[in-house]
Parts: sequence; C-alpha cells; structure tokens
Amino acid sequence: MTRRLLLLFCVLFLLPLATHAAWWSWQPLAADWRRADWSSASLLPAAATESEATIHVFAARVGRWRGVFAHHSWVVVKEAGAEAYTRFDVVGWGNPVRVNHREADGRWFGNAPELVAEVKGDAAAALIPRIRAAVKSYGYSEYGTYAAWPGPNSNSFVQHVLAEVPELGHALPPTAIGKDWRESGLYAGLTPSRTGIQASLYGLAGISLGWVEGIEINLLGLVAGLDLRQPALKLPGWGRVGI
Repeated sequence: MTRRLLLLFCVLFLLPLATHAAWWSWQPLAADWRRADWSSASLLPAAATESEATIHVFAARVGRWRGVFAHHSWVVVKEAGAEAYTRFDVVGWGNPVRVNHREADGRWFGNAPELVAEVKGDAAAALIPRIRAAVKSYGYSEYGTYAAWPGPNSNSFVQHVLAEVPELGHALPPTAIGKDWRESGLYAGLTPSRTGIQASLYGLAGISLGWVEGIEINLLGLVAGLDLRQPALKLPGWGRVGI
C-alpha cells in the first residue's frame, strides 16, 4: 500500500513538475525584474473603443525559477463608457493591494498573460460594483501581510474576489499557488464557485470537488486533478493541459 501511494505521488506530482522544470530551463527568461518586459500583451482593445462594461481575470507565469510551478493572477474591470481599465492585484512589496500597478493586460516578468475569465455587457455592469467591494473587503491589504507561500498572496486575493462574486463562474489555474490558502486552518465547505465542496488545511493539503473547480488534490500548494467542465488534466508545473 505504501509503495502504491509513493508511486502515485511520483506520477501525479514529481514527474510533471520535473518535466516542466526541464522545459522551463530552456525558455528565454529575464535575469531580473529590471530587465523584464512588463509591456501590454495587446490582449485588450483600447478602453475608449470598448463602450460596454467588461471584466477580465488574467494569470501569467511568475519570474525566473518560480515560473516552473506558479502563476500570478489579477482582475481588470471597466465600467460602460469608461476610457480606461482598472487593474487590481496584490504584490509582495510595500502595501500589497495595488491599483493600476501595471498595464491591464501587461506581461508579468516578460511572460504573456492568459485569460482566465471574461464577462461583458450588462452582466459585467452588474458585477463590477461587487468586485470593487470585494477588493475593499480583502483582509490582507496592510504592509507585512503578504506571504508568497502558502499565502496570502496575489492568488489568495483573486480567489477572494472569485468567492465573493461566484457569478464569474471560473477557477484559477491549478498553478495559482495560494488560491487554496485558508487562515482559519482546517476548512470544510463550499468551493469558491459554490458549485462543489472543498476541504483544506491552510492551503497546504486538501481536496476540491466541484463543477467549476473540477477535481483537485492539493499537496503543499501543488495541484493535480481533472477539469470536468472542459475536459483536461491538471498537472503540477504544467497547469491545465487540455481543451
């Protein structure tokens, strides 16, 4: 039994992480944040040309060796008729919660973001005030409250927004380390989307079963599982692999 569990651990966690680390080592990476490309990835149209309200959730690989296994995520909103986007994210220096710290669709340490969720029109207009309220209610906005691992970090922040506004109906990538962090320690209840159930111990170990989140087994922040809604594997390092 012990051997089978060890084999399962190697196949589900260590092997994907090791292969992604090997692949990542061949990627052209910025040596430090000063030399990284933080410019727009041109994923969003100019705000002035987009008349309707919009919501976007983005995630991008973090810098250097940490990109082997982790994403950074953020939320972007624009009210109807607004001439600029508003970006909310959390960083690890100074006061954590930042507004328009970077371009709305900017690269993160040179890594292009991927779209996690998008809502437009009247549905977005109805949800934006609740997103702004969720940002204000985030409990770790004071200097010194940020912790890269296991959290609270940038992904803990975006997960808080998704939990407060479950109508967004999307889950963060499995590589968004910190999304399952819980200050209260042992948590058992609904998933952030409220479409399933979750049990977690400080975000260091846990399991989620939900329509939006799929099946996720979390061990030390690394996640393995299945996406049920849009069939795909969830693998440590690689993230979501599928449709």
